[in-house]
Amino acid sequence: MTAWIVRAAYLAALFAGSIASARAEDLTDFNKAIESVSMHNRTAIGYLRTENVDLASIEVERLRDSWARFTERFAGNRPHEFDGSELYSNLFTGVSARLVGADLMLRIGRPDAARNGLIAIRKDFYDLRKASGVPVLADCIRDANAAMDELQTFDKRTLDWTNAETGRALTAKASGYVSVLSHCDSMAADKVGASPEFRRLVDGAKASLDLIPKAIATRDTDLLHRILIELRSFDNLLDFRFG
Repeated sequence: MTAWIVRAAYLAALFAGSIASARAEDLTDFNKAIESVSMHNRTAIGYLRTENVDLASIEVERLRDSWARFTERFAGNRPHEFDGSELYSNLFTGVSARLVGADLMLRIGRPDAARNGLIAIRKDFYDLRKASGVPVLADCIRDANAAMDELQTFDKRTLDWTNAETGRALTAKASGYVSVLSHCDSMAADKVGASPEFRRLVDGAKASLDLIPKAIATRDTDLLHRILIELRSFDNLLDFRFG
């Protein structure tokens, strides 16, 4: 780990000294490279979610290596879409520090803290792209996760169906989630959008959402509970695979 910290510090220093003379990279290349980093990050988070610390540690090591390669290429060589972005300037030192922290937390038996650090890295990428107006599918999936969180608040036994506002609010949240999923569907590259896995998850979630009006009409709390469980499953898989 010590050697990796030294390398990260060197790359951060290299970044600080090379901004002015950097040649802008293409955004498409940037996104492809950062997806390689994100893939390892998603996998590590997934292993930590299931408390598989050994496999998570291996994946974090791969994540560090992928991040080092990304840093070497893009630290002082930003796409013009990020010109003037302070978030871009802070990304490299910030993510490197989070990776050091995640590795340390795994070594001292704090997988929960390590997972939080890796999730924060995803937010760093999200915030940078959102602020610069260049979102990708992973960012839309994050928005879908947030919409699902709001819909999940209706999964409770004490739901008051006698209050007309309950049905209206549930309908609004379900419609909002459908809207975000449809946007994600439109953002997916042709190969991803047509893949059986992506189609199963997105179309399956939409099919489940189509059942919510029935739950409202029949005031069926058990049906709504089953729908929301199914939706959360689709949501988690979308997050794990494409987020």
